[in-house]
Amino acid sequence: MTFKYKTLSWACVSYVLGCGAFQAQAQTPSSISTTANDTVVISGSRSAAKLSETAAAIGLVTRKQWDEEMPKTIGEIINRIPGVFWNDLGNEQHSMSIRQPISTGAVYQYLEDGIPIRPLGVFNHNALNENNMNAAAGIEVVKGAASSLYGSNAVGGAVNFLSQRSSKTPTGYLGVRYDDVDGFTRVDSGASNTWGDLGLRFSHYSSHRQSQNWQEYSGGRKDSFSLRADYNLSATSWMRASLIKTDLDTETPGSVFETDYRNSVGKSLNTFTWRKDITTRANVAWEGEITAGGVTTVTAFTRQNDHGQLPNYTITGCAGTTCRGTLNNNHVESLGVDVKHDQKLNGNKAKLVSGLTIDRSQNVFVSDNLAITRDTTTGRYLSYTLNSLKNPTGVRNYSADIFNHAAFAQFEFLPIDKLRIVAGGRYDSISYDFKNNLTPGANYGAANEIRGFSRVTPKVGGTYALDSRNSFYGNLSQGFTPPEVSQLYGKTAVPDLKPAVYDNTELGWRAALLDGSVKLDSAIYRLDGKDTIVSYTPAVGDSSNQNAGQTRSEGLEIALSQDGKKMDWRFGATWAQHTYLNYKVSDKVGAIEDYSGKTMKQAPAHAVNASVTYKFAPGARISLTVIKQGSSWMNDANTVKYEGHTLFNVHASQKLQGGWEVWGQVRNLTNQRYSDSASSSYKGTGTYSPNTQNTYQLGAPRSVMVGLNKSFGT
Repeated sequence: MTFKYKTLSWACVSYVLGCGAFQAQAQTPSSISTTANDTVVISGSRSAAKLSETAAAIGLVTRKQWDEEMPKTIGEIINRIPGVFWNDLGNEQHSMSIRQPISTGAVYQYLEDGIPIRPLGVFNHNALNENNMNAAAGIEVVKGAASSLYGSNAVGGAVNFLSQRSSKTPTGYLGVRYDDVDGFTRVDSGASNTWGDLGLRFSHYSSHRQSQNWQEYSGGRKDSFSLRADYNLSATSWMRASLIKTDLDTETPGSVFETDYRNSVGKSLNTFTWRKDITTRANVAWEGEITAGGVTTVTAFTRQNDHGQLPNYTITGCAGTTCRGTLNNNHVESLGVDVKHDQKLNGNKAKLVSGLTIDRSQNVFVSDNLAITRDTTTGRYLSYTLNSLKNPTGVRNYSADIFNHAAFAQFEFLPIDKLRIVAGGRYDSISYDFKNNLTPGANYGAANEIRGFSRVTPKVGGTYALDSRNSFYGNLSQGFTPPEVSQLYGKTAVPDLKPAVYDNTELGWRAALLDGSVKLDSAIYRLDGKDTIVSYTPAVGDSSNQNAGQTRSEGLEIALSQDGKKMDWRFGATWAQHTYLNYKVSDKVGAIEDYSGKTMKQAPAHAVNASVTYKFAPGARISLTVIKQGSSWMNDANTVKYEGHTLFNVHASQKLQGGWEVWGQVRNLTNQRYSDSASSSYKGTGTYSPNTQNTYQLGAPRSVMVGLNKSFGT
């Protein structure tokens, strides 16, 4: 018996998500007809819809593109989307920029099949390393405020991984790759098949990076596997279950100061800092047609995350040969349910998508203080000892029970032909039941308390189809970000942090140009933030969270592409300005620093990611990619600037008989010195000391990676 899917929600639903050797077998819903110039997406409305009828900016990455480009990290593939920048911090660690400056802030929602990877209140900028790249059917990135659908934190955007479902016939895959510059090796494997009504897919990869390579003390390993099962209950209902497990163990070299950045290749000041993540997620989903023209999806989910680290970024307070540091562990367990109903109305001329989420999580955090010894000649941190008995200030041992309730609804209708209107909103309530397991006070933090935040975030927008090749869209939407558990309870006293609220205005144009073969996707936007939570850094390694009065992010995003028989090309560009409209902060001695009117730090003015591919023989490809990051201010005072960089990458592949493929890449072809993330604690007044105030995250030098793949049953 074969699968009888009439409607699919969280699956690979469009032609653009065809998945190559690991092809997802989900089909476009029968109720949605598309042309070669259109695409079906899910994340813009939490329901399958044409991209041309979606009133939101959405960037796509397909499994076909993933298999062609063989990225080393998730960032290498999603950074092709204009307005998206995954900042590489080494061994799949990262920060993010989507219509926001590069930061570790909780202004994004990371999802897999529509379910948040982490619960609200415990956002982590590294959360995408908890995904299995080998299991993804594709990625959809909703850019701009999306809290009306995805709740708190979906301010800069929402990144939704779509998992691959089972293949209809037996398939398998085995791949190996090696990078010469850092001794990086990775092995990918997987298998899939369907037996009657039951389909299974197993996906796994294991990677390893040597400790001493082009960069000192930067080794690491990751092991990640996913198992997905799909069961056909009837012609109108089905079930899905998935299990995702990742284990990451990495050294963390951190950043370097000015002189080492300019004159050294791969120096690390750290010799013992590390990060270990063990994460498990599981969910079971039922989907069925319980009303005429309606589909209901019920997903029960659980998460468990153990995150331990001796972080390089908390080393501070150096005096001579002695510095301070911390050692901590963060444990999160969650149980929740997500219910969604998609109802077609008025003969498919209207649609109502609604739902609710209940998420219960427990967050346990413990930390200890360290006394660190350093070499004052080289600047390296050499050893550490526990220091809580001598200096108990900052030791933490607390738990926070997190309760999140949410309900949303989004209504779409056609008042006239070609015009589609969408209006919706979401109510979110989140509360923290904080319990300090130590004696509250100056040393050990805040007293027990219950604190909550809630808000309704609306959206209204529309699309207009000028003709079969041109569509326009616009929307007004709002984003909402409450303070995180760590932002409230990580310091001695609870800071007076307010939730941040963002108003998003956006206009876009999608088109098939010339003879229809050139695709254009463009958007112009403005994101105004009130009480934006920013990290104030009076000195390297010393930071605190504060509300900035008002911020504004505005820009233009353009994506152009064309696929041909002999040549493919794409061009993605972003021009953006991120400004403090009103931001005054008081330093430790009470002096007022006024950054109103200044450009926000780590906010490149423009970025380009473009490539051209020549298909010189059957099954053979060679591509040249250019990646340009514009200049950016390194400090809020706008007195220290990073000059930006331009990188070139080359990729070549050849498919052989029997399912074999051989490929190779050269990254950073011109061997340019660069930094994806550069910052400075210099305030713009007083003594400027680049070698103690400016820090750079080193980019990798020229490298060569080669790989060999074997596909079975495709």
